[in-house]
Amino acid sequence: MNSLNSYPSALLPGLLLIMMAKKIIPADPLLELLEAAKPKLLIQMIADLAKFRPDVRRECFDYLKKHITLTTVQKSRSEGEIILALWGELYSDLEELDEYGGGDYDKEDYVAERMQEIQKILEESEVEEEARRKLLDEVLPFIESGNAGMDDSLYELAYATCCSDDDWRNLALELEALHKDWPMNHAREIYRKIGDRTKYLELRHKKLKYGADYHDLATFYWDEGRRKEALSVAAEGMKKGEGRMDGLRTFLSDRALEDGNREQYISLQFELAADHLSLATYNTFQKMCTPEEWTLFEPKIVARLDTSWLSERLKIRLQREEYEEALAILLKSNYPGYSSESSVELQAAKQLEQRFPEQILSYYKSGLGNLNSNAPRKEYSRQAGVMVKVRSMMVDVIKDEARWKSFAGKVKGDNIRRPAFQEEFGRVIAGWGELVPG
Repeated sequence: MNSLNSYPSALLPGLLLIMMAKKIIPADPLLELLEAAKPKLLIQMIADLAKFRPDVRRECFDYLKKHITLTTVQKSRSEGEIILALWGELYSDLEELDEYGGGDYDKEDYVAERMQEIQKILEESEVEEEARRKLLDEVLPFIESGNAGMDDSLYELAYATCCSDDDWRNLALELEALHKDWPMNHAREIYRKIGDRTKYLELRHKKLKYGADYHDLATFYWDEGRRKEALSVAAEGMKKGEGRMDGLRTFLSDRALEDGNREQYISLQFELAADHLSLATYNTFQKMCTPEEWTLFEPKIVARLDTSWLSERLKIRLQREEYEEALAILLKSNYPGYSSESSVELQAAKQLEQRFPEQILSYYKSGLGNLNSNAPRKEYSRQAGVMVKVRSMMVDVIKDEARWKSFAGKVKGDNIRRPAFQEEFGRVIAGWGELVPG
């Protein structure tokens, strides 16, 4: 071994520090004890740690899977133990969500992420049946409760436990036994999925209320090649269905198109467009129609306008160049608070400024709110943005600058002791600093 004298003097301080560190830093005391312990004792210690700590148990399985060779049975059992350990890790949080009807986002995200981990293992690995059934037994009470706000994740997890038709049938029976609408819907879909025609029809005929219910049964018969029954059920649904009719109308519309029945096809397309009338459905339906058909259906679709959302009604009236009707709709709506310039109402107001300047000026003024009270700076900033529109109407559209100066001067004077107000208005309104307070 070389003596210190054999190294360049510039390196000596660093070498001394390294040698001192080796003497000062002791070996890890835990490692010393682990090395001294007998294998039987170590096994017992790990088993005790993992017994009540799902996270430790899962980490043990993960570690051993990577470092030892497992038989097919051992691997299947290990994957089962891992998913049950993951379930144990999330259980108390899920229980709390279920007790209080949901919780904070962090807790919900944590539970959802753990469920996704379990689902991924179930979908990608061969997990023993016993573990899958045990997990399903744990999941079902939360599905029955439906109070955790995690319904979609719970159903997806329940579905992921199924690997065979027997598994699916067992799940359907468990869901059916809960005697609740949503689980029963899932049970019915499972019976349809596995081809149990008798059970599917039994449950389907117990619930034929909405158009979507009749559509489901009609498509079932159609997929079987039973055209007559399918069309009969669809026709019945059109008479008896209590809402949610879009699927049924689309089904019958497609059949009418196949049969060359243009009159029925276009009538059903009208109902689809008018039931949830928007500018998009209006335009789509108009493009479907021949000029003669549009002449027939245009008055009908206009008559349905009052059933649509105000914003969609406004867009349709503007497209039709029915400006007085559009103005009436706009004036019925409240000025959008903290809304972007792309809002339907403000875009419409911009289009109507030249035609109805005084009415649009009044509309903009309504957006100012209370100008004579203390408010956060954010509110002053919003009001200043609206005041820009008021100025533009008076100065650029109506062309009455004196009117603007009189109005704005009074607003300035009323708020002269509010420095944040003055700063925000001065930042965006041209000439605000030169205005004489009224």
